[in-house]
Amino acid sequence: MGAVTGLLELVGVGREFPRRGRAVPALTDIDLRIARTSFVCVVGASGSGKSTLLSLVAGLDRPSSGEILLDGNPVLGPGPDRGLVLQSGAVYPWRTVERNVAFGLELLRIDRAERARRVAWYLEETGLTALRSALPKQLSGGQRQRVAIARALACEPDVLLLDEPFGALDVQTKEDMQLFIRRVWRDTGTTVLMVTHDVEEAVFLGQRVVVLASDPGRIAADITLELPEERELAIKRTPEFLELRARVEDLVRTFHQHAG
Repeated sequence: MGAVTGLLELVGVGREFPRRGRAVPALTDIDLRIARTSFVCVVGASGSGKSTLLSLVAGLDRPSSGEILLDGNPVLGPGPDRGLVLQSGAVYPWRTVERNVAFGLELLRIDRAERARRVAWYLEETGLTALRSALPKQLSGGQRQRVAIARALACEPDVLLLDEPFGALDVQTKEDMQLFIRRVWRDTGTTVLMVTHDVEEAVFLGQRVVVLASDPGRIAADITLELPEERELAIKRTPEFLELRARVEDLVRTFHQHAG
């Protein structure tokens, strides 16, 4: 991984939505700095604005106040410097695995040889080489998520945005995918910003966990996780991990109750 420098900054970010003739805040006063190559997870109860926050960073929506900066440049819309993966995976059913991974590259100005090189590398990195000719209907849920992640990473974005990417998977597949995304993150050095409702997942994956309070969504805590960088599933049973998980769960519950 490269040197840790500033990459993504949210400065006084707020988002309001009209409701019954008045503006209702979904997010307010979000100040957040995410360093290059880091893995940051955002957790919070329903109504805390987790997905709204990710949509703003992705450029799919615009803040009502404040600004979002990527390498000092304002985020004004979607761009290849950010890759987004949703819970549904959103793969193209008529395209093979290989052509799904190549899709974003077809929109960029890169030559055919470079496109082929990237597709081959990310197929190998995500364990999909043997399935390159398969259609999505022939894949498991975990495999389809790997395709979506490989497609996002093939454009080599500065930031990978993950919105509940493993929420629809069974427990075993989910844990396999958690190991997978940590390995891919370490191999590629891509900055990852992930939102999840699963506190255990956030503590296992992240270097930091940001807790959002509800109504309106705002930062209640920003916790640096003092855990080993190399993690296996067994760490989830250690006293240190269990203590961190309980701390974050208590914060999520407390700030949800305060909102209610």
